[in-house]
Amino acid sequence: MMKSNFLCSLLCACLLTSTAAYALPFKNKAELERGHYLVKIGGCNDCHTPGYPQSGGKIPESDWLTGNPVAFEGPWGATYPSNLRLKIQSMTESEWLVQARKKARPPMPWFTLAAMSGKDLKAIYQYIHSLGAKGQPMPDYVSPGQAINTPYIEFFPKNLPQAAK
Repeated sequence: MMKSNFLCSLLCACLLTSTAAYALPFKNKAELERGHYLVKIGGCNDCHTPGYPQSGGKIPESDWLTGNPVAFEGPWGATYPSNLRLKIQSMTESEWLVQARKKARPPMPWFTLAAMSGKDLKAIYQYIHSLGAKGQPMPDYVSPGQAINTPYIEFFPKNLPQAAK
């Protein structure tokens, strides 16, 4: 009886702390592991986790995907790697599938996400969602020619062969 009451209390607590629109069904461990794997090998952390490339990937998983306030500036303007932990928490899985397949500004490899299977995109969503919200929203896009008030990395190609222009 005590075990039954505990499980009932746990279930009620889970239901009360989540909203119906964003509540997730209980996902299996294999799907979360698949999402973790895809995030790691897909290079998501390279941009969306501060210090990840510089540390050789030695950032604790609890700090992954919180966005990066270092802009990428190029002919398109300046973009910031978003805080995926916050973004995913505010989206349903269906909304994520649509968003993940939309064209995005450089250097985001949107074409890579667009080529992924729905199953893989769902695994990524479930994994990031399981990490929970953390961090702050990142700065907004800056139009070309506007002042950038944060650190930034320049993406202006030089000496390209004519065919590459």
